[in-house]
Amino acid sequence: QLQVAESGGGLVQPGDSLRLSCVASGRTFSSYPMGWFRQSPGKEREFVAAIATTGLYFHYVDSVKDRFTISRDNAKNTMYLQMNNLKPEDTAVYYCTTVTTVNSEQARYDYWGQGTQVTVSE
Repeated sequence: QLQVAESGGGLVQPGDSLRLSCVASGRTFSSYPMGWFRQSPGKEREFVAAIATTGLYFHYVDSVKDRFTISRDNAKNTMYLQMNNLKPEDTAVYYCTTVTTVNSEQARYDYWGQGTQVTVSE
């Protein structure tokens, strides 16, 4: 299965932006639809966004639509999550992984990297 490493998190104020990166190892990255998930303290991990293998189809959870943009560069084995107009409720550890399909909101495997912490606070 794909090994991934997330980065780009940080401490920001409401309204700020961040771009997360997910670098995957292996030559099969372009074969998988990919997704971002997040987990806040005391809450279950939730789906955020997913992107098709081609990068042409996307799916977002309603709470991030029009604020977050998912993209991928298959030549670089990298996926991104551009997060604009961040809100305190976006505070979480963000994870990337393969998904079963773009619209499934389900991880293909129960395998997670270290994640990257995003904290939105005044």
